[in-house]
Amino acid sequence: MEKIEVGEIFSISDENEQEQQVEVLAVMNIEGTEYVAVSFLDDLQEETDDDIDIFFLKVDQEGDLDAIQTDEEFDKVAEAFEELMDQEEIED
Repeated sequence: MEKIEVGEIFSISDENEQEQQVEVLAVMNIEGTEYVAVSFLDDLQEETDDDIDIFFLKVDQEGDLDAIQTDEEFDKVAEAFEELMDQEEIED
């Protein structure tokens, strides 16, 4: 699998084995591991002011997406994502 890019759309299975389309909002490299922040395409297209659910996934050695296993890892990725969003707001 080639490098994942922001704006890319792909399908993942949710907990009910339903295929859901997600869009990549950010790609982050933390301590040598790549992570992506994704959100459901349906949520993004509704353009409501509701908070959009954002999920973080780990990119494994083969380039496949994997769930984050620990709270510590999740917190680390969420913090990096917030910093990234803060930087982008400054640049806009």
